Amino acid sequence: MLDAVNAKSQAQRATPHPLDPLTAEEITAACTLVRAAAISLENCRFPTVRLEEPTKQQLTAGETRRHAFVLTLDVLTGEAIEHVVDLARNEIVVRKVIPNREAPYGQPSVMLEEFFKCEAVVKADPGWRAAMHRRGLTDRDIELVQVDPFSSGFFDYEFERGARIVRAVSYFREQLQDNGYAHPIEGVVAVVDLIGGRVIDLTDEDPVVPIPRKKRNYGAHEIRNPRPDIKPLHIVQPEGPGFKVDGWQVDWQKWSFRVGFTPREGLVLHQLAYQDGARKRSLIHRASVTEMVVPYADPTANHFWKSAFDAGEYGLGMLANVLELGCDCLGTIHYFDVPAADNNGKPFVMQNAICLHEEDYGIAWKHYEFRNGLFEVRRSRRLVISFFATVGNYDYGFYWYLYQDGTIQLETKLTGIIQTAAVPSGEMYKWGGMVDDNLGGPTHQHFFNVRLHMDLDGGGNTVSEHEFVPRPWGRDNPHGNVFDTTTRVLSRERDAAAVANGETGRFWKISNPNETNSVGQAPA
Repeated sequence: MLDAVNAKSQAQRATPHPLDPLTAEEITAACTLVRAAAISLENCRFPTVRLEEPTKQQLTAGETRRHAFVLTLDVLTGEAIEHVVDLARNEIVVRKVIPNREAPYGQPSVMLEEFFKCEAVVKADPGWRAAMHRRGLTDRDIELVQVDPFSSGFFDYEFERGARIVRAVSYFREQLQDNGYAHPIEGVVAVVDLIGGRVIDLTDEDPVVPIPRKKRNYGAHEIRNPRPDIKPLHIVQPEGPGFKVDGWQVDWQKWSFRVGFTPREGLVLHQLAYQDGARKRSLIHRASVTEMVVPYADPTANHFWKSAFDAGEYGLGMLANVLELGCDCLGTIHYFDVPAADNNGKPFVMQNAICLHEEDYGIAWKHYEFRNGLFEVRRSRRLVISFFATVGNYDYGFYWYLYQDGTIQLETKLTGIIQTAAVPSGEMYKWGGMVDDNLGGPTHQHFFNVRLHMDLDGGGNTVSEHEFVPRPWGRDNPHGNVFDTTTRVLSRERDAAAVANGETGRFWKISNPNETNSVGQAPA
């Protein structure tokens, strides 16, 4: 009897939850089916393969059937097709060619193989090679030049219409492991048609700006004087961590949620809930960083067009790092390995893509009552769910924090290497700050778009905007110290469009007007 119970338990665990990321077997099944329907097997690529998530309504209704979303690109013709595969029935239930009337614009994300293709195309172009020779580089030097394919933006040039293009900028290297961003090649930009495999536009500006040659390498073996006073810091949990993990389900303190992952967004949190006494209260159905844009404020040839959408145009999830204990995370760690599909639709495992651990977070609450000597303190503990993605020169860390008091926080950490610009000797960089002699850093911004599918106490939620406004002098404000909080319900998207205003301390609430809390108000 016990063996039968154990077998049933193992079978249940082997059956994926409707929100679990695709398994390697499901990826294989979906891509095999789609590949068989492709016009050209040789030219069929898979920029995106992910779970086609069920809606909240389907989950509520008990829908458990799993579907895969598969986006293919024909690298010979440029045709992109969206597929939805019913994994239980092993059939394609949706097939949509892009572009079409419903989606007339757009391209699949840039694939890793296209990075290498772009470099090969650029280095084979006679015009680009001549531009390198004008800057004093030999043919041997050219072979070591680093070529970065950058999402091109759109400026209504004829060659941009409907084309799968990137703008390529270049960096000098004396050896393969040199930090190329210390040596930008200014004034040369190649526009590459990734489908046609050719340079369709080339900028080669005059006068020629000399290439900065000072090395700025960062490998540990090249650091001459590392700090000698860093002593070991050990974080130990002799009784183990406070969280429990069952597949993709996590429970910690009063929190429960499911971990997800997509090629575009990377880490996704599903069904965030908090145990309030005997009641399990839903808070967020789905949370993720869906997009980010990085506009640059330099109007010159190498930079004016830079406005990369790093999630949609490259895929934060596909660029996730392999995390290592003692470097990216400290303490007692649980890592999630994520099954994924490569550009040929073959499954592989992204080892240690997501890190889960606990952190001490200082004082949560403290009070000393001098009248009776009563002294109390409570320390704060938080749960950290994180992943890192490297997009070219930048490395982004995304950290979701859950606290014991019900707080949810998202922190993004930006590190890596900035984009750079070459500056003529004796001049100051006009469009940002000086990094070193002959090297500038352009002024730019990073805007993150976060999707929060709120589900406070079961949905039916309302969004409101609040501001602090001083009350006019009068009988009800005789000393001029009174200020009020205004409330405005945001019933449409256009109502929410606004410029940030720190002067009024503007903030927002998500509330459930269908529920009442302990003080007679809508929980928010």
